[in-house]
Amino acid sequence: MKQLKNTIIIFMISILLLLASPISVLANSSNHTDSIKVNSPSCLLIDANTGKVLYEKKAYEKMYPASTTKLMTAILTLENCKLTDVATVSHNAIFSIPVGYSHANLQEGEKLTVEQLLNVLLIPSANDAAVVLAEHISGSVSEFCKLMNQKAKELGCKNTNFVNPNGIHDKNHYSTSYDLSLIGKYAMKFPDIMRIAMVTQYTLPKTNKYNKTDRIFNATNALINNESLNTYYYPYATGLKTGYTDSADSCIVTTAKNGEMKLLLVVLNSDSVEKRYEDCIHLFDYGFNNYTYTSLNSAHDIVKTIDIQNGTKETKNLDICVKDDITVLLSTTVKKEDLKPTIEINPELKAPIAENTVVGKISYEIDGDMYSSDLVAASSVIPSSFEVLLFRILAIFLILYIIYLLLKSGPKKKHSRKKHYANTKKRGSKSKNFKKMTHSFHNIHNGNGEFKFTQMADFLD
Repeated sequence: MKQLKNTIIIFMISILLLLASPISVLANSSNHTDSIKVNSPSCLLIDANTGKVLYEKKAYEKMYPASTTKLMTAILTLENCKLTDVATVSHNAIFSIPVGYSHANLQEGEKLTVEQLLNVLLIPSANDAAVVLAEHISGSVSEFCKLMNQKAKELGCKNTNFVNPNGIHDKNHYSTSYDLSLIGKYAMKFPDIMRIAMVTQYTLPKTNKYNKTDRIFNATNALINNESLNTYYYPYATGLKTGYTDSADSCIVTTAKNGEMKLLLVVLNSDSVEKRYEDCIHLFDYGFNNYTYTSLNSAHDIVKTIDIQNGTKETKNLDICVKDDITVLLSTTVKKEDLKPTIEINPELKAPIAENTVVGKISYEIDGDMYSSDLVAASSVIPSSFEVLLFRILAIFLILYIIYLLLKSGPKKKHSRKKHYANTKKRGSKSKNFKKMTHSFHNIHNGNGEFKFTQMADFLD
């Protein structure tokens, strides 16, 4: 008996293992990120259209951002200046830049347009240009940094602090991959930033202090440079900003577009430029190859037909439609037909219902995110004529009953002449009341089968 019991237990355990095996295989096969090998200590890949995170590695850990800082400087410049505004290069803008940091060879007292300064800020990553813009906007670097930190908070950054406009190393100047993705996503809204970020070479013109055109600068972002010797060119790359210091190592906030899909990637603290670009290409390919936009519902799709009980025979069958398109970014392992929506419809729907009236909601929960749209009536529902007729009949009977009660309250016997005279006067008064009542009866019918009984007080003495 004991042996039989043990055999049954072993058999049941075997069944449990068999049942569990397919689940484990499915879970492993759906997790693309297990196959990703990223060299950089911190990175974050998001879909720029929706903000959906596709891959992350220590994305909330504080790191030094280096020159990716200049994206915030460019944002504030475009929010506070016109491209044609002219700024003057100060002594501080030149001599505050430590030896070894990139610069645009600007001259003290030189006058440059904001557009020229933005070009050398974003293309060769000129640190002196960042200071010129900061002083032009706020009067000083310290005041400009207040603007930078305020803007960072507005964008949702929680682990970012700027102490300069260019990313020159300072232990109190830091950010995270996640925070920089918020700044980068916001920067993508500015066409001038995206335009300049794709320029591979730029030349500063002659100015009041520099009479040559030999200040020629090449882009620091190899992903956008389509040269034969450049092994890191990525055809879908659309920007955005690189960075490097000895303490920050190689950093980048970069974007790419393939069809309708836009990706934004942040890589921080990579120990070499080569590994930085390898990670970028690998992660961009992962995003484009493993995710796709899928339409779950289109506007005007009918999701349900319901019966409106008090509607006319011709209109009572009401189609319920999706108001707006619902398009989501899905992993290629997810099947659309496996996604079941939650449909909520107002349980107290009654005629009349106008076309396009909101009558409910459809929603999907995918990876913890909610996607939804209102549901609307595809057509109008007219109340049944029987109900209108029934209401009119009841209203007429009610009015006739009130008239009956009023008439019944009159005297039944003849009295003396004196009393008869008095009663005659009363009847005359009642006659007037009856005329008044009859007049009111015509007035209280509003032409729509409805009666206003509030005026009945006019009938009574």
